[in-house]
Order: sequence, then C-alpha cells, then structure tokens
Amino acid sequence: MNSPYSRDAFLAEMAPGALHSLYDLMPDVSFFMKDCEGRFVALSRLGCEFCGVKTEEEAFGCTDLSFFPEGRAAEYMADDRLVITTGQPIVNRIEPAPEMEGSPRLVVTNKIPVRDREGRIIGVAGFSRRVEHLRCATTVIHKLSAAVEQIHQHYDASFDTAELAKQAGLSASQFERLFRKALGSSPRQYLQRVRIERACLFLVESEETVAAVAQRCGYYDHAHFTKAFVALKGVTPTAFRKQRQATPANSPSR
Repeated sequence: MNSPYSRDAFLAEMAPGALHSLYDLMPDVSFFMKDCEGRFVALSRLGCEFCGVKTEEEAFGCTDLSFFPEGRAAEYMADDRLVITTGQPIVNRIEPAPEMEGSPRLVVTNKIPVRDREGRIIGVAGFSRRVEHLRCATTVIHKLSAAVEQIHQHYDASFDTAELAKQAGLSASQFERLFRKALGSSPRQYLQRVRIERACLFLVESEETVAAVAQRCGYYDHAHFTKAFVALKGVTPTAFRKQRQATPANSPSR
C-alpha cells in the first residue's frame, strides 16, 4: 500500500529554485525575493528589466536603492518592512511601475513573508504584474498613476476624491469611474487600505498609543479608525498589536 500523500515531503525533494524559471515564462510578471536586509536573492527576467540589469546575479546583494529613485525605493522598502515586521501579506497593491521616473505604467503587487523551517521570517517574496487592461489615452493613464502615487506619499492627508480628481485634471465622476474600472476599488477604499497597512507597521514598530497611530495615518476619529481596521484585519488595533507582540517567531531573523 502506498504511503500517505505528503506535499511537504514532495517539496523537500525538489531542487532549490526548481520553480524559479517558471516566472521567466510569464513575460508580464516580475518575481522577486529579498532577505530581511532588503537585498535581492531572486529576480525574474522582467524584474531584471525593471532594475536595469542583464542577469539576476547582478542584482544579488543589492537593494532597491541601487536601482530606483530614493523616494520610490524608500516606499518599496517600507512595504517590505511592513510584511517582515507584521507577518501580514500585502495584497493587490497598485503602484507606479518600477521603471524610469515619470513612467505612466502601473503594476499590481503582492508580497508575502518568507519563513524558515522553524517559522521565523527570513525575508519577503512577491510579484508585480503590469496593469495592461487600461484602455485609455496615455495622458489619462499618467494622471491616474500620479494620483496613486499621491495616495502612497500622502496617505495621512485629508484629501478626498474630488481633490484627487482635480489634481488629475478629471471630473470627480470620471476619476471615480476610471479608478474603479482600472484598479478594482474606489479611490476612498484604496486610500483606506494604504492607511491601515501603514497603521499595522506603526502598531508593531512603535510604542505610540493607538490614538496617536490613528492620527499619524490620517484618522482623527478613534472610533472610525477602529472600525476601518476591524473591517480589513478582522481584529481591533489593540488586539492586533498584542497578537504581534505575542508571536516573536514573526520577528525578522537577523
């Protein structure tokens, strides 16, 4: 009789990096993996294109600061730290493509923590995929990209959809419709998700009160912050902080 099926046993027999080349067969996907210091340890073909290197070996040991403008690199690295510090994945994050400054392209990025056999987080892995289903004039896509970048850089600001639309040179209804069609959520929903992601990081990395974290992330009503946090994370900010403090295995392994 055959022994019980074991996925873990099968995976343990695989050669290191056996699936890595699969990502090179998907030309619109950039796969990457970094250690806890933000240094690249794996990079697919499109990732090499984004970083401006010919082979992934050229990127090994380098960080985002080696390839991207300082502001954009700092944002990527903050997201990595969020995943490593909290153990929480980043799902369907929309952001400007990691190409030349001012590129109108957008990518959707997902990141997850990488753990060792003992469950300790030793890095972050993820993939970015170009948002190719936008069917708009280049100038409009560029405006949308600028609005997304504005949300990431000033998530604590008290702007609304009408203000973002005005900055993009579109009417509020046009902006809302384009944003929903292209990115799968309203501008307000997306802003809220970015704010809660940042709040998770501050709750784990700092000793600030929950009220202080809320204000730091653009919430000036504690009840509103708690309601938004529970809607996205399933627990209150206080409970989230206690959970992360009680699970040292999720801390970065240096």
